[in-house]
Amino acid sequence: LWFKSEGAWLIDEEKFEEAEVELFYSRNVASFWDVQAGVRHDFKPDPDRSFAALGIQGLAPYWFELEATAYISEDGDVSAALEFEYDLLLTQRLILQPRLETGIALQEVEEYGVGSGFNEIELGLRLRYEIRREFAPYIGVSWDRKLGETAEMAEAEGEDIEAVSFVAGVKVWF
Repeated sequence: LWFKSEGAWLIDEEKFEEAEVELFYSRNVASFWDVQAGVRHDFKPDPDRSFAALGIQGLAPYWFELEATAYISEDGDVSAALEFEYDLLLTQRLILQPRLETGIALQEVEEYGVGSGFNEIELGLRLRYEIRREFAPYIGVSWDRKLGETAEMAEAEGEDIEAVSFVAGVKVWF
């Protein structure tokens, strides 16, 4: 069972820009590979919405962690997320993790400012300290850029299409 949560807090406006939770049942199908099925709910941006999700997660050659998930919203909108990570061990407990994440949508969803095709890319770097393997706080930096139709919609609304963010969180498993 996997529970994943992610959000974005705007410090200057003191509010959440994005907030989502995911709950998956995961089943090992091969060495280092799991298939996951579950649900996702986005609380932000407004209005909130829910998705059915199906994905694969595992360790690709050369120790790259890969996560690919397809989503179908309650309105029938189809999208996907791809995430790649690599752990560089600085010490046995201190880990530097470069990350790449991208989002893809099969159709335009104007209400949420999502265009069809590749709609965003995020490059990040996180520094994690594993107090225990099961509990590891991290800090990092992330660069986000909206792409294609999504960028055009954001520019038309007067929004920034590019941002640098500082991130902090905790990786927990049991």
